[in-house]
Amino acid sequence: MKIVRSSTIPKAPASHEDLKNPGVLKQVLFRRDDLAPGRIQMINWSTLLPNKSFRRHYHEAMEEVFIILNGEVEITVGGKKSTLGKGDIVVIPENTIHVMKNLTDQEINYIAIGISRDEAGKTIVIDAV
Repeated sequence: MKIVRSSTIPKAPASHEDLKNPGVLKQVLFRRDDLAPGRIQMINWSTLLPNKSFRRHYHEAMEEVFIILNGEVEITVGGKKSTLGKGDIVVIPENTIHVMKNLTDQEINYIAIGISRDEAGKTIVIDAV
């Protein structure tokens, strides 16, 4: 599991901007070599319902990236627990059991990106939470 806290990444002018008078700033979250080689299998806007968890599962041949947009969640990846909040990003390696729980009374929105090595990326559910 790799966690990125966007609040710790400096903002810099995008490469196409005037460095002295930029119109847009960027925060580089990942570079190509930071993630598994492969192709994007899916990009989802996801909603984790209040005080709920999704079922423990893993993906064959697919790495996942979650970008937390609001609220606070507890994520367990490969048996390691962490708390994530707005702007935090987690990379979940392929074949690694994971579960995420909403720690609030509000809906949590997050972006889920799947990167597969091939046509696979099959989801294997372990059990209900």
